[in-house]
Amino acid sequence: MKNRRNFLFAATVVLVIALASVGISYAITNGEPDGDWHPYVGLLVFDVYVPDVGNVPAWRCSGALIAPNVVLTAGHCTNGAVAARVWFDEEVSAVWDDPPGEYPYGGSSSFEGIPNTNPKYRSDENPYGGGNGLPAFSYRDVGVVVLTEPVPDDVVDEYAELPDPGLVDTLKNKTDLDLVGYGVQDQIHGGGPPSWTGLRARLYAPSKLVSGKFVHSSEYMRISLNPGGGTGGTCFGDSGGPDLLGDTVLSVNSYVTNYNCAGVGYSSRVDIPEVLDWINSFPLPSP
Repeated sequence: MKNRRNFLFAATVVLVIALASVGISYAITNGEPDGDWHPYVGLLVFDVYVPDVGNVPAWRCSGALIAPNVVLTAGHCTNGAVAARVWFDEEVSAVWDDPPGEYPYGGSSSFEGIPNTNPKYRSDENPYGGGNGLPAFSYRDVGVVVLTEPVPDDVVDEYAELPDPGLVDTLKNKTDLDLVGYGVQDQIHGGGPPSWTGLRARLYAPSKLVSGKFVHSSEYMRISLNPGGGTGGTCFGDSGGPDLLGDTVLSVNSYVTNYNCAGVGYSSRVDIPEVLDWINSFPLPSP
């Protein structure tokens, strides 16, 4: 039997276009260390099952703790996964060697859970047509991880909040938002394909809502990803992370449309009544 550590651990997430010559451009993007500002945002690692091997870490995302045992993330993060775990350390790379080899396999600093994907994720009921085109690829791109035990108060003592139904439709253009996640920060340009790197650290960056009616606005938020213009962006590993108005999660990061993690990003709205009902269907831990 092959050693499971020989399997590739993809420190990325599945996006429509890989979010993604030596130079480095800083890609959250244009972020800064979050400190204890958003302690409820965590780094998630998802396992897939490999025959004759067992569960193997396969990709990472970000997510927000909305209850002691429920983490909100993206559907493309939970989809296809059989298990998950979450860390809430500001710098998860620090647990790589403490104890040796813990991350990404879990241990004393992580919390185990079961992934759940919105039943309409990429379903034939989406109004945008079939196939894998945008944004049918990520329709109802919402997932939750139900933890097997609640996160204790001495680890996280506050939670992200769910929005009121339809809140996004009431917001003005250029409403200030906060982006928080554990995605990569550095894009490396060289002779081969572009690659990304960076510590597994929780970063914060300001952004703005690009509001107004567009063909997908009933399901998605458009968010400015323009480091040159003073706003941050999202990249590999930030999928599933919350787009926040204060502590309220308006949407979860879903996809971008270029390799440079810049321009405009699209996030799956969680203020849709049907989506909120599904999220709230997961039970809270017993007192």
